[in-house]
Amino acid sequence: MKSNDLLKSLTAVSATILLVIVFAFRHTGAQQLHILVFSKTEGFRHASIDAGKAAFVKMASEKGFTVDFTEDATKFNMANLKRYNAVVFLSTTGDVLNDVQQQEFERYIEAGGGFLGIHAAADCEYDWPWYGKLVGAWFLDHPNPNNIQTGTFYVTDKNSFATRNMPDSFARKDEFYSFKQIDPTIHVLVKIDEKSYQGGKNGDDHPMSWYHDYDGGRSFYTNMGHTDETFSEPLFLNHIWAGLLYAAGGETPAPLDYTKSKPEENRFSKVILAEKLNEPMELSVLNDGRILFIERHGAVKLYNIKTKQLKTIATIAVSTKYKDKDGKVSEAEDGLLGLNKDPNFATNHWIYLYYSDPVKSENILTRYTLNGDVLDLNSKKLLLEVATQREQCCHTGGSIAWDAQGDLYLSTGDNTSPRATTYAPIDERPGRSPWDAQKSAANSNDLRGKILRIKPTPDGSYTIPDGNLFPKGTAKTRPEIFVMGSRNPFRISVDKKTGYVYWGDVGPDSVTPDSLKGPASQDEIGQARKPGNFGWPYFVGDNKA
Repeated sequence: MKSNDLLKSLTAVSATILLVIVFAFRHTGAQQLHILVFSKTEGFRHASIDAGKAAFVKMASEKGFTVDFTEDATKFNMANLKRYNAVVFLSTTGDVLNDVQQQEFERYIEAGGGFLGIHAAADCEYDWPWYGKLVGAWFLDHPNPNNIQTGTFYVTDKNSFATRNMPDSFARKDEFYSFKQIDPTIHVLVKIDEKSYQGGKNGDDHPMSWYHDYDGGRSFYTNMGHTDETFSEPLFLNHIWAGLLYAAGGETPAPLDYTKSKPEENRFSKVILAEKLNEPMELSVLNDGRILFIERHGAVKLYNIKTKQLKTIATIAVSTKYKDKDGKVSEAEDGLLGLNKDPNFATNHWIYLYYSDPVKSENILTRYTLNGDVLDLNSKKLLLEVATQREQCCHTGGSIAWDAQGDLYLSTGDNTSPRATTYAPIDERPGRSPWDAQKSAANSNDLRGKILRIKPTPDGSYTIPDGNLFPKGTAKTRPEIFVMGSRNPFRISVDKKTGYVYWGDVGPDSVTPDSLKGPASQDEIGQARKPGNFGWPYFVGDNKA
């Protein structure tokens, strides 16, 4: 063989080997994807589910991934789900997962798993708020009786991974959902022009396809997919493949990390430490084998985990009675309300208590020293006094929490009677202050109906951290206020990573809205990412006046 012929042969062989290596590399990357398609229905069942399954079989063959199909909800367990990079809900309807299976799917997403929802996946699991957030919206309705129509879609993000090959607008026939509870965090890719068909309910902002990162994982949803023909449309199939790749984390996704998931329920067990307690209020785990807790009538109790002994180590004198102007005495909600240990308890042994002063009309935040199992009552330091009316019950607050910077948060109720009206207590008549929450929750110069933020000092006083609601020195304000406009933030919590403050607020007793008196009652979970006025008694819920 001539030398130039040999060179040509070697070049051809090398090119062939290189082509094989490149193909093998690409194929191996896609082959890493494992997809589960779930199509269980407890409501309406779409005939197009079968066409969808066939489309996924064909796509898996062409793209080089593996796909499994199931309508068995028991497959939603960690051992099985961890095999998949993404789970497709193919026109699922109704309540398809029980509580345990729902928790398993939440843990899967938290571990970095992916979700792809097609069409009726938005018409599913209405009693599972987490799922609604995962999908990004819930089904409201579809056109009726002419549910299948031709409409004009238009792309809102032309540079997205899922729309690059789509025309700016296109007409297609399908069943067009209108949506409710649309999550504002979704990234919308495609919308529909409601003027192009009959029966839309979302107006000029009617999404059809979107995606978002959610709770550690990824979610992609499209409303397309009601008809069998949809699953043979190249435009739709390319859109689904792009969404599937996003949900799975790319062709070479990172492994699932279940250390980022909340623990399974079976890792917890309920242990009864003590029974027949007298209105226990708050507890603090001392991290040395002891648990400290308080009862409303003044008892401070200590439970030893090792010896399983419970003992009362102190009794704080408190006021639990109110007396009105006619001399009638009633039992109120006051007493020993709040407890927490100092962040440096292991070295300084300080305990903070919030309770009603037995003599003065005020609730007080105090600090004591816990010496061994003895609460030294002579070590009392008075940090803060909250003026309180003691004519009419109720709403005391009284929870204590800390942030990562060593700031102490204290909740206080609006100290207002709810018994004159089932709606917001606003009463400016003379002598009606106990029935008027404007004096407290709505008053910038009053500490009631608030969440306060202070920084305790070693001498038993406190300073004001920067960044509370009112700058220090602002006229007619208290600089301790972080959150105002609360009814009764009875228990609070501070996320030490984000600094966000959380609390629960029980609404008034109004059952139905009244055009003159106000909206129906709403219980609320509050989140303060920064200082603010949350409206009570002027507003409830999502700012209903």
